[in-house]
Amino acid sequence: MKIIFLFWDLILLSASNTISCYIRDGSLKSLNNKDDQTTFFMILLVWVVLVLSKDAYKIIRIEKIYTTLSRTIKLILIHLGGVALFIIILNFDNVSRLRMLYFYVVFFVLVLLFRILFLKALKHARSQGYNYRNVIIIGATEMGARMNQILNNDLSYGYKVAGVFGNATNLNIDHAMTNLGSLNDIETYLSENKVDEMFISLDYKETDHIPKLIQLCERFMIRLKIIPNFQQYTKMRRVDIDFYENTPVMMLSKEPQEFIVNRLMKKAFDMLFSFFVILFIFTWLFPILILLVKLSSKGPAFFRQKRSGENNESFTCLKFRTMRVNKLSDQLQAKKSDPRITRIGAFLRKTNLDELPQFFNVFIGQMSVVGPRPHMLKHTEQYSELINNYLVRHFVKPGITGWAQVRGYRGETKELIDMKMRVEYDIWYIENWTFLLDLKIIWMTATNMISGEENAN
Repeated sequence: MKIIFLFWDLILLSASNTISCYIRDGSLKSLNNKDDQTTFFMILLVWVVLVLSKDAYKIIRIEKIYTTLSRTIKLILIHLGGVALFIIILNFDNVSRLRMLYFYVVFFVLVLLFRILFLKALKHARSQGYNYRNVIIIGATEMGARMNQILNNDLSYGYKVAGVFGNATNLNIDHAMTNLGSLNDIETYLSENKVDEMFISLDYKETDHIPKLIQLCERFMIRLKIIPNFQQYTKMRRVDIDFYENTPVMMLSKEPQEFIVNRLMKKAFDMLFSFFVILFIFTWLFPILILLVKLSSKGPAFFRQKRSGENNESFTCLKFRTMRVNKLSDQLQAKKSDPRITRIGAFLRKTNLDELPQFFNVFIGQMSVVGPRPHMLKHTEQYSELINNYLVRHFVKPGITGWAQVRGYRGETKELIDMKMRVEYDIWYIENWTFLLDLKIIWMTATNMISGEENAN
């Protein structure tokens, strides 16, 4: 598979070289230039070295497409830097800098387009039952139940979970898990059924079974994966494992936004994006919305409320007023068909237009375009007592939209599990942030605004 990918990339490099030459000169004459030929040879060589040394063609089944694309973009940028350094050192004045720019633009588009189409086709094939792996889970534990849910939630991962081996009395953790028997039944099952991967999630009292399970996997040619329960030490899910000689040591790894480069990138995007919205959208849309809000009921056009921000510091969050003026606005959460909501307010909420004034909060640095939604101070106080890792979501700036919202967790939280799931998605976002993820969330938010959101109150 790696050879096929590499061969295809070399074709794309050659195509990009030819296309960039034609765009720059209107002909292919410069392809015969000796400096250009040497540079192109170096382009091919550097790419081969990079993709093989960084294992760029590794396909992880549960990896999101944007993560793969982000890794590819970094690879192209490293390649660009290496080739540019080569041109400067050898002083190739005859190599057109403009043509090199065209080359990388074309190559960037072709590579990303190919990666997207390939991964989409692969995920579609897996969702239709092709290219899948048969899986069993060893251990009827909470972590085993969670892995079962992860693998079954998205068929495009290409996994079919046959069931779990373990104490049947523990299976009330997840009623959807099929009990395949006790740990003593595993060898018989493996001899009668095809199994590609085994996930071990045993209770610490049962870990003495692991050596035998390893032998069974070697005997039946099964890939073995052990699910460590790091959450017995911490609720954070990003950990690094290092080795001090042959002793493994677990360390809590930094979230992506702890790195100064990522923070500056996100800050610059927030400033530019909010400035664009304020300058080109607010100037004509705000007067219309302000008039509609004022006509809908008596009271101010804007609603100001203290909410929890980064590091749990409070700030004044702006919104268009969607309710009739009432004394419970800072105490009682909006509900479905809430009588306090005006007709115009219902429309603003359904389309997310009531959140537009928060771009001012973004511009002055209190919020981000994308991040965990800020909650009322009362809710922060209430849920931080009920949900252990609730305050983790305040490690970053709150956002106008967020990963939890585009995944359907917005509006009224009727039960505690609703808020727990919202917090789960918020923490996942913090631990897996990329710039491409922010762009994806913004796109999903925009499409939801057009179609309207079912959970909006």
